[in-house]
Amino acid sequence: MVFSSLVFLFAYLPFTLLAYYLVPRGGRNIFLFFINLLFYGWGEPTLVLLMLLNIVINYAGGFLVDKYRSNEKKKKLYLILTCVIDIGILGLFKYTGMICETVNLLPFINIPTIEISLPIGISFYTFQTMSYVIDVYRDDAPVSKSFINFGTYVALFPQLIAGPIVRYRDVAYQLTHRKETMEKFTKGVLLFMVGLGKKVIIANPLGTFVTQIFATTDSNGVLGSWVGIIAFSMQIYFDFSGYSDMACGLGNMLGFEFLKNFNYPFISKSISEFWRRWHISLSTWFKEYVYIPLGGNRKGIKRQIINLLIVWGLTGLWHGAAYNFLLWGFYYGILLILEKFVLQRFLEKMPAVVQHIYTLFFVIIGFGLFYFTDMSELGAFMCSLFDFSQGLFGAQALTLFLQNLPLFLAAAFACTPLSSKLYARVQDFGGMWLLQTAFCLVVLFISTSSLAKQSYNPFLYFRF
Repeated sequence: MVFSSLVFLFAYLPFTLLAYYLVPRGGRNIFLFFINLLFYGWGEPTLVLLMLLNIVINYAGGFLVDKYRSNEKKKKLYLILTCVIDIGILGLFKYTGMICETVNLLPFINIPTIEISLPIGISFYTFQTMSYVIDVYRDDAPVSKSFINFGTYVALFPQLIAGPIVRYRDVAYQLTHRKETMEKFTKGVLLFMVGLGKKVIIANPLGTFVTQIFATTDSNGVLGSWVGIIAFSMQIYFDFSGYSDMACGLGNMLGFEFLKNFNYPFISKSISEFWRRWHISLSTWFKEYVYIPLGGNRKGIKRQIINLLIVWGLTGLWHGAAYNFLLWGFYYGILLILEKFVLQRFLEKMPAVVQHIYTLFFVIIGFGLFYFTDMSELGAFMCSLFDFSQGLFGAQALTLFLQNLPLFLAAAFACTPLSSKLYARVQDFGGMWLLQTAFCLVVLFISTSSLAKQSYNPFLYFRF
């Protein structure tokens, strides 16, 4: 991955951008389609065949839905058939092992557990193509007349392997009418460097700290356990939001505008607000394609509660084929139900600082459920958060924390919109372009040096 990251930064990306702008405008989607497939198949060429299969199935599904638009039965049949195939392929690769393990819990059953390697990004591009067919069915998006344009949308390398989930209707016009400008390209470079810095300069060192402190869970003490899970919470935020920023920045360089995926979630004053700010594209997808079709809040409180539990159970399973993810999904579903029907009126009367503490407490607990896939390890860790018999702060955990205190302070500051507000005040300064250039060069230098020294540090959401 170190080699691949440097190759991407200094070979693949410069070549792609140079060739993209040299190709006549009419041929840029053709170029992007094939360079996207090269990017995706770099490590495992056979995965390209699976992606092409997904593109063919959903392109055909959208075509048939549009062709039989006046025939409600046939239109619905092709929609259902396409979605069933999509979900079936995703389930085969992602959930076969979990299903086998679950069935083996029954008495007198012992089937072999089938392990199938998970194709990178399959959860993201499957949801994208499903949204396309559904939107064509609803007449919310135009059907794609060009296989190349549709394939370019599905395989677009900036957001291909870890999101954000880009709906076809949000980029349909851009696929054929986007305009590349120097202003947009400059904006993209700056946003890409912000994302690169989040990942390499903040998330990766936090990941090293998390690995070290969770290796000594039994002797960390209560505060040591809390510091560990807080560090993981910030790590996954900077890791994933960093990738999203890089994806949006790369999109800008190619003339695209992707919707924002994170909006400073750790400043939230409720769990509901947190999920309006965290992984916005996924929350929006489940709201529009699962929650509302199930009836949303239109069929009474009981049905609304059931709908919320279904949505959050599926959200948990989307993140991984393990029981901790299912538990994590129901945890948030129950929290949101309690907040909506019981806690909201009390929270609104509380001081803002109390609302922040309440939100961060339950969010950080949630990341504990997210981190530990082994249920016994999860139980032991959750107990360690409140078990004072192990002491307040273990010596080794305290040493690690003090050694990484500057990193924690920098990460805590970067979790807030303070830096953005400061930048907004000075961005019209006459010499701002010099400061932006210096910032990009410094981030690139530090990131390159770090990547050359670091061991394997993939984006956490690659596995989803």
